[in-house]
Amino acid sequence: MTARERINSLADPESFRETNQSITSLDPLSFSSRIPYKQRIFRDQRRTGLTEAVVTGICEIGGTKTSLIVLDFGFMGGTMGCVVGEKISLALERSVKLKIPTVSIVTSGGTRVQEGILSLMQMAKTVMASNIHSEAGLPFISVLANPTTGQAYASFANLADIIIGEPGAVVGFSPSFTQSESSKDQASTRPLTTESQVVKGMLDAVVDRTSLKDLLATILDLLGQQYQLTSKQKIPAETSDLKVVPAWEAVQLSRHQDRPSSVDYITRILTNFVELHGDRINGDDLSTICGFGQLGGQTIMVIGNERYRENSKEPGNSGRTTPEGFRKAQRIIHMASKFNIPILCLVDTPGPDISLSADQRGLSNTIATTISKMASAQVPSISVVIGEGGNASALAFGITDRVFMQENAIYTTVAPEDAAELIYQDKNRAEEVSESLRLTAQDCLELGIADRIVPEPPGGAHNNPDEAARQLRRVLLRELSNLQSGSQRRRVREKNKKFRKMGEYSSYFRTAITREVNSLQGFVSTKIRSISRKAEKDTE
Repeated sequence: MTARERINSLADPESFRETNQSITSLDPLSFSSRIPYKQRIFRDQRRTGLTEAVVTGICEIGGTKTSLIVLDFGFMGGTMGCVVGEKISLALERSVKLKIPTVSIVTSGGTRVQEGILSLMQMAKTVMASNIHSEAGLPFISVLANPTTGQAYASFANLADIIIGEPGAVVGFSPSFTQSESSKDQASTRPLTTESQVVKGMLDAVVDRTSLKDLLATILDLLGQQYQLTSKQKIPAETSDLKVVPAWEAVQLSRHQDRPSSVDYITRILTNFVELHGDRINGDDLSTICGFGQLGGQTIMVIGNERYRENSKEPGNSGRTTPEGFRKAQRIIHMASKFNIPILCLVDTPGPDISLSADQRGLSNTIATTISKMASAQVPSISVVIGEGGNASALAFGITDRVFMQENAIYTTVAPEDAAELIYQDKNRAEEVSESLRLTAQDCLELGIADRIVPEPPGGAHNNPDEAARQLRRVLLRELSNLQSGSQRRRVREKNKKFRKMGEYSSYFRTAITREVNSLQGFVSTKIRSISRKAEKDTE
């Protein structure tokens, strides 16, 4: 597919306006070869109708004004010479000036040998332009076509907020390696295809050309600045009578096999959800759902725990968060901050992956870093414990402005069974221990851990997932509006103050004293009633 064909397939009709068309390559090194460099350029210009291996311009994609960068493999293999690097950099800089997003379609064989070290310098040039683009808070999407190798892949293309691959495209740094490997196996099993790169956490998705424009239009629309829920006045919270759930009953209900998962809620309360994949380092964690969509017209970033993924070869590690999952969540936090989009975390996990392999892949660092990034995030944030909130995973995704818990959810540092094993060396005493852990939603509300309890349908959310989603959606809409009505600085200050106070001596002491006083009052009241009844009998 040529650059012109790609532009026609993506840009709205008659919207594309080319920029910097007249810039052409010279021969900066007077390169000596069998076919002179200038002659090769002229030959490709005549054959392709292009002046260079990249076409840049301004267009509309689904009605969104966008800067478009399209490389053409048919022109000297899409290699990055000085003019290619210059045109890409100018396009990114123009995006910043016009305050519009950028989409790049990349297909490249890597280095323009005829321009030597100057060709290599284009990596630095395009990376610097990408940095300026990112600092301006503008969306950048890269689409990797077949093949994408060398300098283009290892520079601006890899710095996009979202990276999409075309099916079966060879993607990797070394052109010689990727080409030799590409002929050995089917596309799905080759080591350096887009399909394998998604599994390795390097790409967000593989999308065919027929669906690409619709997806790009959706992403550009969602990442625009026009969708915000605002309210000049805080909307008061609704009140409802909630059943006090015994601890062990809450444990069982939070783990119910039919309880709605993060994906269940996402599909019910969000529209136009776009899922992102990979940590850009090592892999993708199926138990951590990340992406963005719309809630009541508001674009929000979503991080969710998923115990089991449908139609997947792996069960999602039973919801335990891997280092890759934490790093993927960090990508979402970064994007939310960059585009000023609220964050929603749906928590349902027994905790992090505690395997030796996870520790060796930097588990502790990824937990600490995720907590740090959530704590410092200045965008509005809400976490909802929708099932089992366990250990450091629940905490890392729960450092938010508001922490909600569904009525039958639990939040605990250790599972009751593990606590019973530690204390009594008997897991059968888990029910007894669960009461002492104070892990129910009501307990967490009293301890100041949770800010609000979200009602569930009678018997639990699994009995009526649609109603549970409706209740959750209503609470989220109200609170998002309230959070965005206040100042950013005050919101961050209040979040830090809230978590700073948790477990401090004075707070704990007051809670303990209040509990003892209530217990004493109950005892005294019982004794008084007993004495009164006895006195009445003596009088008779």
